[in-house]
Amino acid sequence: MKTLRETKVGETVSVARLHGEGAVRRRIMDMGITKGVEIFVRKVAPLGDPIEINVRGYELSLRKADAEMIEVQ
Repeated sequence: MKTLRETKVGETVSVARLHGEGAVRRRIMDMGITKGVEIFVRKVAPLGDPIEINVRGYELSLRKADAEMIEVQ
């Protein structure tokens, strides 16, 4: 499986699984990123950090480290 970090700009993917422990995982879920939700990758900064996505009708920026914890299909 690939992670959100490996997803190309313009792709829409579905969340398959969340990795991470405790507070980090809870924070990702509080942002609306849960299993089965659709994510559209809008932009990636020139150095790759942060990644701008659309999820549940709003825009969100994620760090590379957080994007790596989100497994997509």
